[in-house]
Amino acid sequence: MSANSAIEARFEAYSRWRTNLAEELQQLRSWLGEQGLTQGQIETHIGRMLNSLHDDRLYLAFVAEFSRGKSELINALFFGGSGQRLLPSSAGRTTMCPTELFHDADSPPSIRLLAIESRENGVPIAELKNFTEQWETLPLPLEDPAAIAAALRHVAETKPVSVARARALGFSVTKDISQNGISPNSDGEVDIPRWRYALINYPHPLLKDGLVILDTPGLNALGAEPELTLNTLPSAHAVLFVLAADTGVTQSEIAVWRQHVEGSHKGRLVVLNKVDGLWDDIKSEAEVQKEVGRQVEETARHLNVAANRVYPVSAQKALSGKIKGDTALVSRSGIELLEHALAGELLPSKGGIVAETVAAEFNEVDMSVRQLVDQRLQGLREHFDELNGLNGKNMDVIDHMMNKVRADKAEFDRSMQRFHATRNIFSQQSATLYDCLSIKQLDRSIAETKKSMERSLTTAGLKAAMQGFLAQTVSQIDAVTRHAQEIKTLMDGVYQKFQQEHGLANIRPSAFSVLRYTREIRRIEDKHEAFIGGLSLFMTEQHNVVKGFFESVISKVRAIYVSMNRDADDWLKDMMAPMESQVREHQAQLRRRLESVKRIHQASDTLEARMAELKQILEEITEQRQATHNRLARIRGKLNQVP
Repeated sequence: MSANSAIEARFEAYSRWRTNLAEELQQLRSWLGEQGLTQGQIETHIGRMLNSLHDDRLYLAFVAEFSRGKSELINALFFGGSGQRLLPSSAGRTTMCPTELFHDADSPPSIRLLAIESRENGVPIAELKNFTEQWETLPLPLEDPAAIAAALRHVAETKPVSVARARALGFSVTKDISQNGISPNSDGEVDIPRWRYALINYPHPLLKDGLVILDTPGLNALGAEPELTLNTLPSAHAVLFVLAADTGVTQSEIAVWRQHVEGSHKGRLVVLNKVDGLWDDIKSEAEVQKEVGRQVEETARHLNVAANRVYPVSAQKALSGKIKGDTALVSRSGIELLEHALAGELLPSKGGIVAETVAAEFNEVDMSVRQLVDQRLQGLREHFDELNGLNGKNMDVIDHMMNKVRADKAEFDRSMQRFHATRNIFSQQSATLYDCLSIKQLDRSIAETKKSMERSLTTAGLKAAMQGFLAQTVSQIDAVTRHAQEIKTLMDGVYQKFQQEHGLANIRPSAFSVLRYTREIRRIEDKHEAFIGGLSLFMTEQHNVVKGFFESVISKVRAIYVSMNRDADDWLKDMMAPMESQVREHQAQLRRRLESVKRIHQASDTLEARMAELKQILEEITEQRQATHNRLARIRGKLNQVP
């Protein structure tokens, strides 16, 4: 078995689960079409489920201060089988810019580098990824390991600049080396990273399976690149917080843990690296392990986590053992326990999110299909009983029945007129809801905030401007909640009316929740408070820093608005779809009833022949109902088996 078989096995199991579930959904889609059970909204829900299953990216972020061994840990965890170090790792600072490792089969292996000067325009990295001309691209010749290593060493490059220039680019500069920041050299200059971001497209098996690794270059980068703390880290499926046994937990590391990493302990692991520094040939193995245990306990206490969430590891010894095939050294390094923990955190975190998303969509499909089949079955049974009641009756009774069906149809047509009037009100209220989610209105608010910020040269003024923007965003989200509740109240009444008058299924429309978006805005507000608190009183060299932070805030808020618009679209469609589906089916049943009675009345068809026909259809629909339940139950079973 390979050294990282625990992670690989979980990835393979997860990949099989996604593939099998997607195949089941495709088969369900085809079968529903063959059975005449496909409707627009059912097809939409199945499409969303397939999209969720095809989104196979799993994000794993490594966070640590400089020289804690993050790059070596990544090499040991994922690239030990290659027989070499993939990422540069040596004493001192190595990875100087955030580095993303992934696989894109549509592009050749390469490393793309974004110049540090791109910070000046304030454009977030996520947007710049779409502009290839902004990046320097170097190929990764897979047949030449030395050339690959040379290309990847670019992530360690620095360049000397003045203190003013460094601060203008967002770096914290301090003469006190005990403080978190960059210190000037004897010439009064500071060395800053040459690159702002690196994208490494590499065809490793785990990367091919969807793993995306983010290596963050020290805590200073988190402050200089707010996009990392606003977007990247919160969305990661797992975060490894790496400390070093030879330094212990520093105050700056505790601050970063609390501000950017802590929260749900699920998907957040602590790695105490470089424990080989505690290995001592003079001490017994029991004494060494006791010292390691003491370090683990201290680390857990400082970070306020359970000790079993802290993994003592020697990444360097683990990599060496894997390259040399020394299984004893690999075992002693502690890497295997971390691999099992990571396999148990990363995949369940991603798999749980995917399963939850797919399950929500599947519930809608399940409900809609069952209701449609049950409504057809109930309608046919009522029609069969209706015709059976005519058996042996004279023409007057048949006339009466035909008049009754016509009256039912006329009453339903009048209900439909009220329904169409309600739809007009629904459309008006939906338009009001969309006004609150208007991207154009958001852009106007952004432009006004930027003007206010440009006029202000103090942190107090900047704080007020950005707080006002975020407060306005929260106000708009609150307005969305109010308008959505008005729409729900309207549709609750419509559904109840149709249920009472025409016996349609008892459906209760769901509410539109914006809770997760409100939480996201609150989290951004907290980040804003922490960011402003770290600025000096007057704005001079830090203008680009503030600009970059606000651009990251804008990017996140716009993403929230886009997501809310999409959710509102889906909710409004889901609000109307069950009613429209039942209305169409009820209309079809009324037409069938009227046509049957007409044919019998005109003696163009015998009662016995029509009842025999209906009986056969009833048997077919009953079988269809059972087959539908079996298929849906099989898919639900697979949903509950996420690895």
